[in-house]
Amino acid sequence: MQVWFAEHPLISYIIIFALVAYVYNKVFRVKQKMPLLKEVLLYLLMALGCGMLLIFQIDKLPIIQCLLVAVGLMLMVRIRYFVEDRQRKKNEGQPKTP
Repeated sequence: MQVWFAEHPLISYIIIFALVAYVYNKVFRVKQKMPLLKEVLLYLLMALGCGMLLIFQIDKLPIIQCLLVAVGLMLMVRIRYFVEDRQRKKNEGQPKTP
């Protein structure tokens, strides 16, 4: 898989950028909307950083795999929060018996 990603740098870059943008939006983004210029600057700097990550990926470091693990862990946490919230709502609806 590493060899394939090294042979297709454009696809690797797009995957890295998409995963980094997803992690940023789900973890680090503030609730308020930023001004458009700041948002454009942020994504440009993110694109430059992804270029550096692409170099590491081509040098045989598992950047894409690590980002996929991070996204997978984020998905597991979201599922856990969903289940806990559903159980909490279910318990609130039941009358307490002494």
